[in-house]
Amino acid sequence: MPPRTSLKTFLSTARAALTAPSSKRASPLTFVVGNESADLDSLCSALLLAYFRTYSPLTKRASSGNNDRVDIANTLHIPICHLQRADLALRPEFAAVLRDADVKGEDVFTLEDVLGGSNNDKKHSIRPEDTRWLLVDHNAMTGALGKVFGSRVFGCVDHHADEDVVPRDAEIRVIEKSGSCMSLVVERYADSWEVVLGSSNANNSSSLLRGNGKGDQGTTTTTMSESSSEIDAQLARLALAPILIDTTNLGDKNKTTAHDERAVSLAEGKLAAHLEEKKDDGEGGGGGGGEKYDRNNFFKRIMDLKENIADMSFRDVFRKDYKEWWIEGAAQDLGLGTSSVPRGFDYLVDTKSSGDAAVFVDALEDWGEEKDERGKMDLVVVLTGFQDGDGEFRRELLVWARSEAGVRAAKLFEEKWADKLGLETWRDGVLDLKGDDGWRRCWAQRAVEHSRKQIAPMLRDALKEIAGGG
Repeated sequence: MPPRTSLKTFLSTARAALTAPSSKRASPLTFVVGNESADLDSLCSALLLAYFRTYSPLTKRASSGNNDRVDIANTLHIPICHLQRADLALRPEFAAVLRDADVKGEDVFTLEDVLGGSNNDKKHSIRPEDTRWLLVDHNAMTGALGKVFGSRVFGCVDHHADEDVVPRDAEIRVIEKSGSCMSLVVERYADSWEVVLGSSNANNSSSLLRGNGKGDQGTTTTTMSESSSEIDAQLARLALAPILIDTTNLGDKNKTTAHDERAVSLAEGKLAAHLEEKKDDGEGGGGGGGEKYDRNNFFKRIMDLKENIADMSFRDVFRKDYKEWWIEGAAQDLGLGTSSVPRGFDYLVDTKSSGDAAVFVDALEDWGEEKDERGKMDLVVVLTGFQDGDGEFRRELLVWARSEAGVRAAKLFEEKWADKLGLETWRDGVLDLKGDDGWRRCWAQRAVEHSRKQIAPMLRDALKEIAGGG
């Protein structure tokens, strides 16, 4: 069996296509992008989905809803990390997963590569009409990308609430419940991974460029030192990291689904085959280079990196996993900004703020003011998810209403959802704010099955009701 294409070679091929002069560039270029939070699931899912769709000539019907359109792959798909390049430094867990796949941060694509920047000249600019976009880990394009390329979306693979933006008859439309979106990606292309990728894509990198394009764009080829099983193992680690993180090592019964269990089984089978071939021993951290894989140690290694925010400023903590939405109102749009944090308020106040709650509050206030650049960020929200000292998974929620409309929406949210979410005042209300100075509540959240996937739509619905005159 000839060696398949490594992730590194795939990214090199994609860069050659993206950076070609516009006169020689393939048109349209096809992109895959995760959501604005740019968490591990979004980043890794974009990479693997783009890889699978590039090298799989199989066609397969969509797996959810009544959509029976044929899913056409075997076109070069370019994965985009939905963040600025400088923000890669905030995600050491992603850097570790890339290293396991023999990829560096400089190999991946970020927003600057498609939106331009100070180092991009006009000859490399990309017109929206020359692009097609596939969404993964979200189903409505937001942010700067949405403003420019929102009309060019042709499909999605997602596990969030359906926002009814991607048409029902889209080329690919998969929206199903799973702990990790990566699980849907792995399941959908399991046949490709098992059958086609193992035998047919050794020289596909150059043929993809020739087939799509206009001129010699200088590709690289897979090195013979990389066996098919070794590349399988690299892809498997890329898949396993977000699934295990998002399902707490398959231990979170509220998030883990059959999709996640099947995807982990498939990926771990690839690792087992590689280790059988190599007959290597290791420490069980499951990194690259043929180390012995142990699921618990692999999970702990990635989770420790994700949770380590000790050296980050509060600004970096708030923006590392950040998503925002804007609700159209009669007079003005209403803003919702949400930050997911992998440590609890005990840590944020007692350790990171040296026990002074005002330090944390001031930092969050500064963050809200920074996010006011488009318009008033009416609700600034912090959601924590972490394991306590006894290994029990916990969630907490802070909602800060920063406008009259925001206060009305926040009170509506509390009235409607406090019982369902099991909200209990955190530490006697030390972070709460009442009266003329505004409205802020911090709660312990007993119903830990509800993450941002569920809470953000609740808050958005409250804002919509207020925006509509409710």
